[in-house]
Amino acid sequence: MHFLIEKYINNMTKEDIKSFAIQKGANLSDNELDFTYNFIKTNYKNILNNPKLLDIDRYKSNYTKENFEIISKVFQEYSKKYSHYL
Repeated sequence: MHFLIEKYINNMTKEDIKSFAIQKGANLSDNELDFTYNFIKTNYKNILNNPKLLDIDRYKSNYTKENFEIISKVFQEYSKKYSHYL
């Protein structure tokens, strides 16, 4: 499973993140989009190896209140839904 996720993330673009965010109701600013893209590309291996160690509240200051609420909700939803695959 990690191989599939790694392959997807290696091919992921900022536009992919922007489209997903819009689909979920978040309109990321350029700075928010850059932060999210760089965070995923830099940290995904550590998160895959230790998903329970990720505390997204640490990154709250990188987003508007509205966008962080959406991100937090989606994060919780996807963690609950897919964590058993990691």
